[in-house]
Amino acid sequence: MLAIFLKTLPFFALIGLGYWAGRTRFFTSEATAYLTKFVFYFALSAMLFNFSANLSLAEVWDGRLVAAYLWGTAFVYGLVSLIGFLRNLDVANNAMEAQCAVIGNTGFLGVPMLTLLLGPEAIGPVVLALAVDLIIFSSLIVILITASRDGQMSLRVIRTIGLGLLKNPMIVAMTLGFVWSGLRLPIPTPMNDFLVMLGAAATPGALFAIGASLASKSAEKLYVAGWLSFCKLVLHPAFVAIAALLIFRVDPYKAGVIISAAALPVAGNVYMLAQHYNVGPQRVSAAILVSTAISILSVSIVIAWVTTF
Repeated sequence: MLAIFLKTLPFFALIGLGYWAGRTRFFTSEATAYLTKFVFYFALSAMLFNFSANLSLAEVWDGRLVAAYLWGTAFVYGLVSLIGFLRNLDVANNAMEAQCAVIGNTGFLGVPMLTLLLGPEAIGPVVLALAVDLIIFSSLIVILITASRDGQMSLRVIRTIGLGLLKNPMIVAMTLGFVWSGLRLPIPTPMNDFLVMLGAAATPGALFAIGASLASKSAEKLYVAGWLSFCKLVLHPAFVAIAALLIFRVDPYKAGVIISAAALPVAGNVYMLAQHYNVGPQRVSAAILVSTAISILSVSIVIAWVTTF
């Protein structure tokens, strides 16, 4: 446990450095926004493309793994939604809280950290988990919020979802990488060097950006933030573990990777959605702040546990 904690500590130290820079205004909100754009559109995309281009989709694809991650995530999503309705939340706020409970920082934190701690073979399961988050649950929240406001599904909603997927650089990078791999095209040395150099900026840049963005988050509605953090850091990995190990019998190593991915704190892009739709940005902000702080210890515990099998 201590060894794992010491390995995860540099990642959270970078987040802490970014938080200090944002809190002291050494890094302004505008600077944080541009750094996030650089990581999201360039550095992380280069990393994901390089990973995917050197993988075979046939080798990476694991139906049991996808089913287990989807089942565990959907169960927690449904549970939080049910409790939300019992608390008399409307559809939009309920969907946003459910999103907080299941969407972790897989892109910015999970990809670099889990591939380092669990080995390069972890990239395949992490990419599959990330794809489920981006394609299914990021689409679901748009459907629920838009349909609840319009009173019905429409072609506009479907068009919005489709354009959102097509414009998401992580999805585009992974897709192009697997296409490149499928065509069995070698990556020219200059291109590979370029991707490696650009992708190397993803880890420190992403972690610093997470911390700097947390500096602008508030800690209001702590009781809701505590509940959503418990769902994200405890319930989500627990039910993914039940699905992976007991129901779908996923390979133990792959199961450990997706359980670790499920244990990551609430993703920053949930706050972007909350701001865009003006649905509970304060509670989402608090959930991100609280879950990230707790995850310094909780993620180490989960990773230490999964490495035992």
